[in-house]
Formats: sequence, C-alpha cells, structure tokens
Amino acid sequence: MGKVYKHLEERGLIKQVTHPQPLAERLEKPLTVYAGFDATADSLHVGHLLPVMLLSHLQQAGHRPIVVIGGGTTMIGDPSGKTDMRQMLDKETIEENARKLTSQLSRFICLDEGKGLVLDNSQWLTELNYIEFLRDVGVHFSVNRMLTYDCFKSRLERGLSFIEFNYMLLQSYDFLVLFREHGCCLQVGGDDQWSNIISGADLIRRVEQGEAFGMTTPLLERSDGSKMGKTEEGAVWLDPDQLPVHDFFQFWRNTDDRDVASFLRLYTFLPLEEIDQLTAGTGAELNRAKEVLAFEVTNLVHGRQQAEKARDGARALFGGGQGSQGAVPTTEVEQARLAEGIPLLELLEQCGLIDSRSQGRRLVEQGGIYINEQRVSDWELVVDGDYIEDGAVNIRKGKKVHHRVIGT
Repeated sequence: MGKVYKHLEERGLIKQVTHPQPLAERLEKPLTVYAGFDATADSLHVGHLLPVMLLSHLQQAGHRPIVVIGGGTTMIGDPSGKTDMRQMLDKETIEENARKLTSQLSRFICLDEGKGLVLDNSQWLTELNYIEFLRDVGVHFSVNRMLTYDCFKSRLERGLSFIEFNYMLLQSYDFLVLFREHGCCLQVGGDDQWSNIISGADLIRRVEQGEAFGMTTPLLERSDGSKMGKTEEGAVWLDPDQLPVHDFFQFWRNTDDRDVASFLRLYTFLPLEEIDQLTAGTGAELNRAKEVLAFEVTNLVHGRQQAEKARDGARALFGGGQGSQGAVPTTEVEQARLAEGIPLLELLEQCGLIDSRSQGRRLVEQGGIYINEQRVSDWELVVDGDYIEDGAVNIRKGKKVHHRVIGT
C-alpha cells in the first residue's frame, strides 16, 4: 500500500473502500476528492468531523478536496440511517443553512488559489429535466439491487416514500457531474453513505467508462456504547451559538479512558509517535492526554484563542482556582433582581439549562442540579444574594454542564 493510504489506515480513518490497491496507487499522485453535507441544519456537529478530517488529511497529502453542500438533495431527504422520513424544509431555510455550512467548512478546507472548492448541488440538480434524468441516469439503477441496501431495507417495514427512493440516484449523479466537470474520481463519507457512494462510482463506470473510487469513515460509538457526538442534552454542535465553547471543550475533556488514544488519532493532526507517548500512562498522565485532545479539537473548530480560554477556564473551575472564569458560560441578571431572589426553575430556564419547568423539577428530584457544588433537593428553592460566592452563583447540571450567574 502507498504511504498516503497507509497513513489514513494507521489513524483509523478508513472503514470501507472500493478497490483498495488501485486506490492506494492513485493516492500517490494528486487527485480530486469530494464529500457531501446536506443542509438539514445551520451547523455541523461532531458526527460530521471524521469525513472533514479525512478531506483535510488528503489535502495535506497534495490532493484537491471538493465540499458539496446538498442544497438540492436536502429537498429530497436521505433515508440512510433514518427510521422516519426527513422533515421537509422550505427553500429559504435550506439556502440559509447552506450559507452557514459553507462558512464552517471553509475553516477546515483551504480554498486559496484553487486548492479546494465548495459547491452547492442545487446548481445542477434543480435544473434537471426529470424525463431526461430517468432516461440517462435512472436506466442504470436496478430496483432489486437497491432494495438489498441497508438504507432501504431498514425502512421498508415502516414505509419508504418514493421521493426518498430517488435520493441515491441524485447523490450518484452528483459524483458523475463532479467527475465530468472537475475530474473528481474519489468520494468519501460516513459509513452510512456506503451504498450511495458505490452507486455513484458504478454510475461513472457505466456512463463514462471511467475509474472512480469510494471510501468511508467509521461511524463511531464510544466505549460505553453511546453514539459519538451525542450527549444527554443532544448533538455536539460546532457552532458556539448552539453549544458554548466551554461545553465543547468539556465534551472532549470527559472522554472515556479507553477512547483517548483512538480519538487523538482520528480528531487531531498530532503525530502518531506523540499520541503513543501521551497515552502510554494512566491516571494523571492520561488526564493530560485528555486535556491535549480537548485543546486540539477546540483549536481546530473554534481557534487557538477560544481553545486557550476554554482550557484555562476548565483548569480554574475544576482545579479550585478563580481565574479565567469567563470561559464558563455565563448569564447576567440585574443585581437587584438577584439580591431579591429568583425561583430556581425560572433561573435554570433563563440560563438555557432546561427546556421546561417540568424538566427542571425532574432534574432536581433526580439529584441533577447543584448550586455552588451543593446538590439541590428542593425545586421550589429561591436563589438570592446569599448564594453569591466570589461575585457569582455557580450552577452545575449533571456531571459536566457548568454555568455562572452574575449580577449587573
């Protein structure tokens, strides 16, 4: 195997690949590779990071990445990995989501001097003539074969709409367009995209008699069995407006001991030798590796200044210090209002720590809310000036979510 392919394997970035040996040879010379991201939300989350990391590694190896924003395919909905039909979004929402995703992805992919591209597949999909599309593309797809793919089999009992059945054809057509117009011969994505990816490569071979490849990254579960990128509170978003940088840092800092080495290989660009040294120890030494992991990923997503702020804030918060508290998510309330007293559930809602008062009551009854590191047992508690310590009221939800309330 060539050194580029071997590098990706050693970091754990490859799950499945078409024609491994020929692709390994092709990767020793510059080629064009793409990954697609549908505009179903206005932010990427941690689950998207592995394909992005794969693109970044390939770009560093001299290849040209294309990021395709699915402004067109988002209108259809991908059944892969879904138990129900995707909610349909209006055109304006999709366009706004696409704009924000483009901005996010440009942080990871260098676009200078044609080194990389960001395209929206609505540019070519929305102009398709359906009859011509069926004759030119649909004729190459076997319904019997499509029904053997997991993305369709898992949905048949619950119901699979015809509109979703078209998704594989559209994604395959994306690959064909990029092959024709940009010489793209490799598509990468999460392993749930395997059937869509190999269908696109097959379409290129049938229509253009061209050589095309597919590669997928693993769909990770943490060692405790939970899905990577998910918490009890929801998805781990890359947008700081949806997930504060401090909480993003803490998500990585709280990595299970068993996952630290693999996450350092997958989600950072640190040399493998350095990762082996960082993860060789236990206890305090492994905690150091977790902090390095959290810092490197936060630096990658949010920049060095925010990563340093989050790291220093975490050290102060968990080490008992009082400096750098600005890195912890903070809510400001009127000093007089705080001194007078605010009902606990109202305060939790104002801080964005609960979605409803009933949820807040359940959290308190289950022992999940702490004020100044003291567990709260009464959901009717009123938080007033007596709870201010060092200029703030410190709230913790569960083991990991910290928040500060200060009077102004």
